[in-house]
Amino acid sequence: MVLEVFQLAAVLAVAAYFVHWRKSAKARNSQTWEALLAKLRPEWSARELSDHFLWQEGLSATPEEAWKRMEGPKGLWVMYQNARVMAEMADYAAKHCGGVDPLLVETLHSDAMQIRVCVITALVQYGFRQAGDGVRVNAFRAASMYTGMAARTTQLLQAYAAAMVPDFVAAM
Repeated sequence: MVLEVFQLAAVLAVAAYFVHWRKSAKARNSQTWEALLAKLRPEWSARELSDHFLWQEGLSATPEEAWKRMEGPKGLWVMYQNARVMAEMADYAAKHCGGVDPLLVETLHSDAMQIRVCVITALVQYGFRQAGDGVRVNAFRAASMYTGMAARTTQLLQAYAAAMVPDFVAAM
């Protein structure tokens, strides 16, 4: 009897998760450009890490400087959230603009996942060790990937949706 209750509870939990996931996917697919821009977190910007943020990949800071400029976990969390939003922006551009390179969109999705994994790793390390060398290196790696992703997102928008670039640059 107890086993049947657990099985039923597990099936209901999985079904509820799938319903929630489907609703979330539907909401993501019906977003407007303005809604995506509003999701970007402006309280920290990677402009402080690179002289050519949004236009070129790479950082102009050491891991120590990057950690200070990103304000530690605050900047990491902003990168985590903005990476997902930039991937959604790539999907939006692919859906609403003709001829978007699918490889570039997949690269942006891959970048977003790598950034999020790096950020989570750095935040877990930070939780256990405060700001040790491993934390700073992972934060630097995440910031480097983040500036690259921002540059590729700008490139995608310039090539396929030039009218969206000024809003993106202002929001970042």
